[in-house]
Amino acid sequence: MNTRELIDLARSREEALGQVASLMAEARGSAHALDGSVEVTVDALGALKRLWLAPSLVSADPSRVSALVLEVVRVAMAEAEQDCYNRVGLLLGEEAGLLVEALSGRAAPARSSDDDPGMTVEEFQRLRAERVGERRFPAPVAASASASVESDEDEWEDFDPASLRSDR
Repeated sequence: MNTRELIDLARSREEALGQVASLMAEARGSAHALDGSVEVTVDALGALKRLWLAPSLVSADPSRVSALVLEVVRVAMAEAEQDCYNRVGLLLGEEAGLLVEALSGRAAPARSSDDDPGMTVEEFQRLRAERVGERRFPAPVAASASASVESDEDEWEDFDPASLRSDR
């Protein structure tokens, strides 16, 4: 790479870095309580964009409500942080995201050790089949039961690419 190319690369990186703050403001994360009583949306800078509380929380213990809201905000912030990493990665490349992780000492939420790995392909397909009324995917059989052997072609006919988990 010659000097001119290095200068052009440095200028384009500088311009892209100037856009990071606006990307952080655009990044969003949303979460809700399992019982549906709290819904929160935040941006990657920590600004609360939306808060919805169920009317049933009026009579609930205030310390319980505040703990619930804070937990939902924590989950929404992790989602907003990951959305920001995704946006920065698209703009500056994966190396920039890895550099931010190294400098901050924190892994991106998708690479965090406590990240939920999601469901297995078999679980996804079984739940999808139940939802749409298909009976192609039977419930998992016990390990001691004999499994039928399928040809390689049959195995790929049932594969759903949407079942693949992507961290980014």
